Amino acid sequence: MTNNASDSTVNSSTGLIFLWLSLIVLIVDQFTKYLTIEMLDLYESFEVLPFFNFTYARNYGAAFSFLGDAGGWQKYLFSGIAFAVSGYLIYLLKTTKATHRWMNTAYALVLSGAIGNVIDRLIFGYVVDFLDFDLGFYRWPVFNVADIAIFIGAAMIIIDSLFWAEKREKAKEEAKNDK
Repeated sequence: MTNNASDSTVNSSTGLIFLWLSLIVLIVDQFTKYLTIEMLDLYESFEVLPFFNFTYARNYGAAFSFLGDAGGWQKYLFSGIAFAVSGYLIYLLKTTKATHRWMNTAYALVLSGAIGNVIDRLIFGYVVDFLDFDLGFYRWPVFNVADIAIFIGAAMIIIDSLFWAEKREKAKEEAKNDK
């Protein structure tokens, strides 16, 4: 029996090699949530800087507590969405060449955030949040590491679609016409 690259479950020529990033961000997310639950009581706040606190909060809804008071069914809706998005992101990683680092990084970040928050929903029935910014004139809703990963990954996807997607498509067309 031989062991070669084609036998590998994760092909290094695809974006699946970026799953290491998803795993690292997921571990950091879950560890920081664990510390929050262990070290703070619900709604307890620990000041780090005058504008930044660690505050233990629970989010029963989605972004900005959307549908947070809907009675519990939203847990299943948001979990289902997270599973569907995660499956699609894994498909995108599998079908994107490993050399497309920007997009693979974006997909891996969104994937880790989706999985991190769905783990909370399935275990606790809510998402654990703890990063609390109060700028005096504006207080941002409390969030977590998974939310940061989703935001950065989504921003990267938007930036790509605004600035590079058309150029990439044009290059594909030119390469196709050269054949």
